[in-house]
Order: sequence, then C-alpha cells, then structure tokens
Amino acid sequence: MRARVLSAARGFLGTPYRHQGSRAGVGCDCLGLVRGVWREVYGAEPERPGPYSTDWAETGAGDPMMEAARRYFHPVERASAAPGDLVLFRWRPGRPAQHCGILDESAGPSLRLIHAYEGASVVSSPLTPGWAGRIAGFFQFIERS
Repeated sequence: MRARVLSAARGFLGTPYRHQGSRAGVGCDCLGLVRGVWREVYGAEPERPGPYSTDWAETGAGDPMMEAARRYFHPVERASAAPGDLVLFRWRPGRPAQHCGILDESAGPSLRLIHAYEGASVVSSPLTPGWAGRIAGFFQFIERS
C-alpha cells in the first residue's frame, strides 16, 4: 500500500498550488494532495471537506484535519513511519493540525516530504528539523479489500 500511495503522490510533483484544488497537473493544496492520492488509491473520497478558508484552522473549533486522519487512516508511531505515510503538522503546540504531506524516500541522511508548497507547487523537500519539530502525527493508508 505504501508503494501505491508514494507512486500516486509523486504523480502530483510539479502540480501548481491552488487553494482547495485536488487534481494532479491542474492544482492542489496540501489537503487536496491527500484527497487526490486517496482517489487514485481507493476511488471515491469517503467525505468532502466542504469549502474552507486559508485560515480555517486558526478560526474554527476542534482539530478537523487530525479528526479526519483518525477516522480514515491507521496511526503510526514515529519510529515506524515510512515513505508513503501521511504526516500532519501543527505550527504551534496546542493548535490544530493545518498542514499535511506524504513521506517520500530518503535522499541522503534524512527523509523527504511530498507536499503542496503555498505560492509554488507540489514538491519533495527535505524533512528538516524545523519541519520535524512540528509533526503532529503519522498515519498509514489502510489496505482495503
């Protein structure tokens, strides 16, 4: 499953950043990347996020991205995380998760992250200590029959 997810995520590399988008080659944001990978791996999405603003996590209640990850993915311990796993990030402790990406394979000593980079495109960038310090959780796409 991880290999299928990683292949689908790599198909989004170079896709322009587009808020609320979820189509490879057309445009996506970080959530749209995960939604697009889900559709490629499983088919129809289990739910749609509905419209959301760029500051939704700052103004809303709860932790909707984390809650959705817990509903549809299997939590993975940091030590067991591997390429093809979903990663959620919090910008500040105690705040909702508001960024996500897919772990990519290493290129040297550290893992990489495939994510939609606001103002640019979907990239595979190093999972630097600055990013790693903001990780809120790792999740694995579940094998479905």
